[in-house]
Amino acid sequence: MVAYSAQRNAETVSLVGVVCTAAMLTAALYLIFVWAPNELTMGVVQRIFYFHVPSAFTAFLAFTIGGIASIQYLHRRENRYDSLSVACNEVGLVFAVVNLLTGMLWAKPVWGVYWAWDARLTTMLLLALIYGGYLILRSSIDDDNRRAICCAVVSIFGMVDIPIVYMANRWWRTQHPQPVMFDSAGGLDVNMRVVLYCTFVAMCALLWVMVRSRSRLEDLRRESDALRREVYAR
Repeated sequence: MVAYSAQRNAETVSLVGVVCTAAMLTAALYLIFVWAPNELTMGVVQRIFYFHVPSAFTAFLAFTIGGIASIQYLHRRENRYDSLSVACNEVGLVFAVVNLLTGMLWAKPVWGVYWAWDARLTTMLLLALIYGGYLILRSSIDDDNRRAICCAVVSIFGMVDIPIVYMANRWWRTQHPQPVMFDSAGGLDVNMRVVLYCTFVAMCALLWVMVRSRSRLEDLRRESDALRREVYAR
């Protein structure tokens, strides 16, 4: 009875989370395409900014949580940390790909090319490739414990690239503009800043919903594998 009640509560929380996330995403889309002012130089194409930047920070957040969960797994050897790690890293990779694709769509009308091998683009691509390799590695190892340990090491290694991506346009000369998000002296219009932050919050809510679902799916996969091994052992 207690387990059933806990399951119902979890389902209720998930449903409320999905509804709230959908509402926040809808509000963010309204702010992006209706409320936000046009940028004077780039015009409408600048609105890609509201998808490009928050998706990068959401990916960073997901990879950081995944890396911390990996450290916890190596320390405690508890499967829940491995489930959280794979969920965060898999969902984080989705946001990283969104960041790269929106960056390419933005670069074409502004820079004249879809891709330029500058420091930030290259390090962000490297970050996505690391976690793509993480998922390939995870699918190629059958033993649960060895898979979790190897993937935890890759996850922690990938987390190291996050500050490098963030600082790339400060450390090297790149085609990316200098940071404007936290420049109070001028740079980002106040209304644009509000839209950017609201979109980031909406993407974080989406991250929470996706990670929660993916983590539960990983727990179910582990349970089904254990039951399969038990059946085969008889």
